[in-house]
Amino acid sequence: MEKQAILERARDYIAKESDPAFKAEVETLIKNDNLKELEDRFYRDLEFGTGGLRGVIGGGYNRMNSYVVRRATQGMCDYINATVKGKNLSACVAYDSRHYSDVFALDTALIFAANGIKAYLFTSLRPTPELSYAIRKLGAHTGVVVTASHNPPAYNGYKAYWDDGAQVTEPHDSGIIDRVNAVKLIKSMPKDEALAKGLLVMIDKEIDDPYIAMVKSKLFRPALIKTMAGEVKVVYTPLHGTGAMPFERVMGELGLSVVTVPEQREPDGDFPTVAFPNPEEAAALKMALDLGTKLKADVVMATDPDADRLGIAVPDGSGGFTLITGNQLGALHADYMLLSLKELGRMPKRPATIKSIVTTELQVRIAKAYGAECFDCLTGFKWIADTMRRFEKEGIDFVYATEESYGYLVEDEVRDKDGISAAAMTAEMTLYWRSKGKSLLQRLDEIFVQHGYHEERGINKYFEGPTGMDVMRGIMDAYRTNQPATLGGIAVESIRDIKTGKKWSVAAPAAAQKVDLPSSDVIQWYLTDGTLVTVRPSGTEPKIKFYVLARTAVGSGGLSAARSESAAKVSAILADIKKVIG
Repeated sequence: MEKQAILERARDYIAKESDPAFKAEVETLIKNDNLKELEDRFYRDLEFGTGGLRGVIGGGYNRMNSYVVRRATQGMCDYINATVKGKNLSACVAYDSRHYSDVFALDTALIFAANGIKAYLFTSLRPTPELSYAIRKLGAHTGVVVTASHNPPAYNGYKAYWDDGAQVTEPHDSGIIDRVNAVKLIKSMPKDEALAKGLLVMIDKEIDDPYIAMVKSKLFRPALIKTMAGEVKVVYTPLHGTGAMPFERVMGELGLSVVTVPEQREPDGDFPTVAFPNPEEAAALKMALDLGTKLKADVVMATDPDADRLGIAVPDGSGGFTLITGNQLGALHADYMLLSLKELGRMPKRPATIKSIVTTELQVRIAKAYGAECFDCLTGFKWIADTMRRFEKEGIDFVYATEESYGYLVEDEVRDKDGISAAAMTAEMTLYWRSKGKSLLQRLDEIFVQHGYHEERGINKYFEGPTGMDVMRGIMDAYRTNQPATLGGIAVESIRDIKTGKKWSVAAPAAAQKVDLPSSDVIQWYLTDGTLVTVRPSGTEPKIKFYVLARTAVGSGGLSAARSESAAKVSAILADIKKVIG
């Protein structure tokens, strides 16, 4: 990008930005003639994608800042006022513990108010699932949560929701994007004026109390919890995020003993004790695992900053802890919930679970074993919510939903992943299997023996900067031009390209079948041994992601031999992938 064009965009931004700190950042860069940094901040606009915004906090069009947030909200207002029929429009707004989250949330609420849309704003930080719940509870038409989920401290984000509490999908996502890109004038109003006119309403316990009650109502065995609660000790970390209040309240009201890691309990946008506030990362759980070992905890739990994800670890029998993967906990949940419905005589007429296309195939086998169906959808909980909408139209009974990235949903009152309700279900599940003389690891092994050992691993490769998107597109184009014949020495049997909407057999490529999923930049390779390998660029970060889902039947060599065979198979496949991405 030419220097003059960069400087013109930078000066244009300075004229539009209302926050003096963000303005000053860019002014200093211009003064210091820091063209490299200026180019990174202005070579493009931070894209308002199908899930909203996410980026590094700072001044510039390619950053998260007050102007970018205000422009996005104005675009949402323009779309809502143009398309939603009726009066008394409203929106819910929540935020997490990240830097500027409270500022961006207030900016958002005041722009809704100035556009005639009543804004319900939480008085302090709340989990993402509670925002989804609030939209449904209050009958709001839209909602926003200011969060960058589990990203590093430098990031923040903005997720847009529709009236059913789900993140926006077609046609609303593209409609909002068009309006955001067309914004010329941003309307706002002072907070005092918005409050006086009833266009800004502050909320807290009127949503907190019913949300907590709903979470507890989803449990199957309250009598078991009451009887055995004293036998289980939970160590928990909110990783400096929003989870402490709802987590501790739910567990406390259930009678469970919870010890929260003191150094990580308080909200802090710097996340000072972890490199990444992500419960998928073993390093993020280190302090909780150390405390769990010291206190001889029965389960260690962690939620990410907006408390929509849950990670757990359980005792390994030798004084340490084993981390349970997202796929494994999802399998345990599905097994326990379907088993409970069957045991208690509450199995619905047409029970169904939902998983993303990169989530373990073990979910399919578990559902089938209990007479339930398992439906696939694209990656991201907005697609799970979209499938839930379909269930309501077709008379299918929702039971459970999961995705491999530590997202779980045990209720239908929320239409996004919910780490709080998943934690409560995990606690009850732990007590149930203890009542049967088993640990969660022992039950997981039983599931593997019944359905085969499932091993899932992946690789993420980041491509930062102006050329990053082009590199990722190049990788995907190269695969489409020259599909691999083998991966890890195993032949590719068939290929599914969700972008083109086709699936075909390598032996008969002309006889392609139509894919019944929305178009998405995803390629999947089905290997002759049943292994599934998927590649897709991330929708929220500058990275490309590979997933390997392998299954090995448990034969005469037992579970140990199946584990070894799967590990070797997956390692060979990942080695082939690394040759492509470096």
